[in-house]
Amino acid sequence: MSGELLTTGQAANLLGSSRQQVVNLCERGELSFVRVGAHRKVRREHVEALLRPKQALTRDQLKSLWLHQAVAGGLVADPDRVLGKAQENLDRLLRKHRGSMAEVWLRRWQDKINEGVGSVLRALTSEDPEAVELRQNSPFAGVLSQPQRRKVLESFKRSGWEAHLT
Repeated sequence: MSGELLTTGQAANLLGSSRQQVVNLCERGELSFVRVGAHRKVRREHVEALLRPKQALTRDQLKSLWLHQAVAGGLVADPDRVLGKAQENLDRLLRKHRGSMAEVWLRRWQDKINEGVGSVLRALTSEDPEAVELRQNSPFAGVLSQPQRRKVLESFKRSGWEAHLT
């Protein structure tokens, strides 16, 4: 179940590790957690993500990440403008893509926006598989001006992005 909270013991069982190893992952920031009273709880989806080998991003996915990182810069500088533009785009895209797989991802963006700026920032800048998929259905078109977008893409080309692909 997505969003299900597990105890560190339950997470350890899924990972085939000790409870202390799960606590160590949490303390090192490698596994996010929330506190419920005095106890750590971890999301099942985050534990399951540790079980999947991390895939290298394709060139297009990496380019999209760079563009969305630039959007993230705008989001922290002017959240009302960026989220307003995203919401306007979402409203239009949801009408256009009713009943399609795109609608599923657009609704996930809506959930991220409803959760707040932090959730949107994580989706814009993360390399996890969900974030990669979310960025393929991005409601952030028009947030970057054409000169900003062009500058990011020029920087991407100069960055030696090929070294990031394995």
